[in-house]
Amino acid sequence: MIKTTDALVSLKPKAEWVLRGDKLEWLDAIQTEPSQAEIDAEVIRLQTEYDSQEYARNRKEEYDALNQFEMQFDDDRDGTTTWVDTINEIKGRHPK
Repeated sequence: MIKTTDALVSLKPKAEWVLRGDKLEWLDAIQTEPSQAEIDAEVIRLQTEYDSQEYARNRKEEYDALNQFEMQFDDDRDGTTTWVDTINEIKGRHPK
C-alpha cells in the first residue's frame, strides 16, 4: 500500500520534512510544500502504477523459483520443451 511518505519522496526528492501521524511539518527551505491535493493525487498515481505491475511481481517470484539455465540445457540435450512450456504456464497464470 502506497503511503503519504512515498508520495512526498516522489514529489519532492531530498526535501526535509517530518510526518507525525497525519500532521506534516515542512522543514525544507528550498522546495515548496506540496498541497494535500497534490499528495493525494500522487498517492493514487503511485498506487495505480504499483497495482498495474502485479503480474510482473507474480511472474518474477515464480521465475526465480526455477533453475532456468538447467531447464534450457536439459531441453537442448533432450529435445524437449519443458522450459518454454513452464514459462508459458506462468505467463498464462499471470497475464498482463
